[in-house]
Amino acid sequence: MGRPAGISWLVARPIAHRGLHDRAAGRPENTVAAARAAIAGGYAIECDVQISADGEAMVFHDAALGRLTGVADPVAAMRGADLARLTVAGTAETIPTLPAFLSEIAGRTPLVVEIKSSYSGDLTLTRRVADILCEYAGPVAVKSFDPQVVAALRGLVPETIPRGIVGETNQDDPAYAGLTDSARRRLSDLLHIAETRPGFVSWRVDDLPCAATHLARVLGHLPVMAWTVRNPDQRRLAEMYADQMVFEGFSA
Repeated sequence: MGRPAGISWLVARPIAHRGLHDRAAGRPENTVAAARAAIAGGYAIECDVQISADGEAMVFHDAALGRLTGVADPVAAMRGADLARLTVAGTAETIPTLPAFLSEIAGRTPLVVEIKSSYSGDLTLTRRVADILCEYAGPVAVKSFDPQVVAALRGLVPETIPRGIVGETNQDDPAYAGLTDSARRRLSDLLHIAETRPGFVSWRVDDLPCAATHLARVLGHLPVMAWTVRNPDQRRLAEMYADQMVFEGFSA
């Protein structure tokens, strides 16, 4: 399992987590304004996608709308056109669809798209994202915490689009609540790697160094991203044990 050819761009620039966001400056996370700021700063961009009620990929992190829009509904309960009219965090910015977000970036900087998952086995969002990315000409990669999503992408996107697994050593986030202990161990120890065959690994910076990422780099020759870097100590960890950082809260 060698490092995929032609993806040096993936770790060439620090990656702005959900864009170079700053709510006080009027550019909330995962918005076009945050993307524009990242491009102006010379950074790559990481964004998240959730599914709308009518099957559109929306650039938004949370499954629920409340934290950023004040609307009580889940993202999946509203149609894409209605979601795209919602303003974010009290600013003029709205929730972009993934096609609109890509049109704004237009190949000007690398983009890493994270497919959010509830570990339900539903691949509707995965297929929609794959269809969109196959039509995009700029440098783009796709990743997920869910091994089933990453494995499915093998048959949905060309090898020129790197596929990555996102992980952490402990699964204490509520998002993992429905997983068995054995399923969690598969995540912690990358025991799914024969099925997922990722081209890169994205790992929680506070868990570095760890066996999973060390073996991925040394034996698999896979680049490792460290997320989310917010302070100098975390940056030092990323520089020592990863190939690039996903950062927020400062200019790298």
